[in-house]
Amino acid sequence: SSGQNPSVGILNDDIMARFRRRTCIILLLFILFICSIMMALKTLRPDRAGFGDPFGLGLLPELQQRTVLLDSKQNLLNRAQGDTVTRVSNLHSIAVNTMKASMSPVKKLEEELSSPNYNFHIFYYTWYGNPQFDGKYIHWNHPLLPHWDPKIANNYPKGRHNPPEDIGANFYPELGSYSSKDPSVIEAHMKQMRTASTGVIVLSWYPPGMADENGEPTDDLVPVVLDYAHKYNLKVTFHIEPYKDRDDRSMYHNVKYIIDKYGSHPAFYRHKTSTGRLLPMFYVYDSYVTIPEIWANLLTVSGSQSIRNTPYDALFIALLVEERHKHDIHRSGFDGMYTYFATNGFSYGSSHHNWASLKAFCDSNNLMFIPSVGPGYIDTSIRPWNNHNTRNRVNGKYYETAFSAALLVRPEIISITSFNEWHEGTQIEKAVPKRTGQVVYLDYKPHKPNVYLELTQKWSEKYRKEQEQWLM
Repeated sequence: SSGQNPSVGILNDDIMARFRRRTCIILLLFILFICSIMMALKTLRPDRAGFGDPFGLGLLPELQQRTVLLDSKQNLLNRAQGDTVTRVSNLHSIAVNTMKASMSPVKKLEEELSSPNYNFHIFYYTWYGNPQFDGKYIHWNHPLLPHWDPKIANNYPKGRHNPPEDIGANFYPELGSYSSKDPSVIEAHMKQMRTASTGVIVLSWYPPGMADENGEPTDDLVPVVLDYAHKYNLKVTFHIEPYKDRDDRSMYHNVKYIIDKYGSHPAFYRHKTSTGRLLPMFYVYDSYVTIPEIWANLLTVSGSQSIRNTPYDALFIALLVEERHKHDIHRSGFDGMYTYFATNGFSYGSSHHNWASLKAFCDSNNLMFIPSVGPGYIDTSIRPWNNHNTRNRVNGKYYETAFSAALLVRPEIISITSFNEWHEGTQIEKAVPKRTGQVVYLDYKPHKPNVYLELTQKWSEKYRKEQEQWLM
């Protein structure tokens, strides 16, 4: 060995050291890769034990009597002063004229767009406003909702958002802080929904003069939405929101009002039942807040306010949150149930693994089961304390997992939460990357702003193909 060149020994040591370093780095990267896979799987399939969390079902009014200010879509009433809705009177005529001008290219448009799937229903909100159309911002300036426990609430910021740079959402719309009254926005939305191959818009609705606590009445907008929906061959049904003192009587009046006023419009949705009847459909949000006995007055043949076998008969779809609600829904006389929430694991109804048994229950009780699928969930821009319920989009994989779970139970209809519920980050509307002073918004990168419309279209086609198999 004495004849060996010492520099060769040094070289060998150097190679070994480099080899060890490289092995360590590769090992570290491998561990990181495994961890990130585990995290992704966790977001896709949350723990079933998540319910017991102090947050858990605290968002749901009846289950948490100390109810906090719920999201803008709960326990609400805002008797609007007649003059708060600015420039609405001539809105319809502006929209009608805009439409007449843009009707000519419809034929060409029909050829470009995939056909609407009337078994894909999508939740749609027209509660947004901005100074140009409404004289002020509405909903984009959403307040930060305090946690119901004052000790926890103290750890989080208070106040409200300050649009257009700072909005009450974790993502930022391609159309900016738009107004739902802007005819060009309504048209852009219809085109996006049609591109996604959805067929039925489930329009968030309050009776005339009423609104959620952060909004203004929007019933005036219904005719414009119907007209634009018709242009894109879409149908419109109604998502009746909870308003103060909603009961069997007020619901009877709501249904009568909607059918009398909008029922003759060609875009008004009617569902063909297994017996061949064509009936309007109403989704009833927070239906469980009202006891089954009161619903039964309206929804059973022998009820004191019965709507059955009258010109106003329809299909009524209740919100199922807890497992026990399925029996209440059946007793109430509802025709079906939907699950709304886009957070797998948040409620019994929104947990994908419960869909098979819910579908079996519905089948044996002649009810429709309408699972709701969503692309993800994040509402920390309005509930900063609620990151427990965030569900990462995992670049579209979360959405596809939800669709795949829904298709497994072969539902007659699938509902999508949502087209544009920006506060809860469930939107599939086009979003763009944006950063301002303090805020960096989430976005759909590495994909394009329309990725969730494309995924919806993909699953709409898949659903159609599979449905042909089920019916064979």
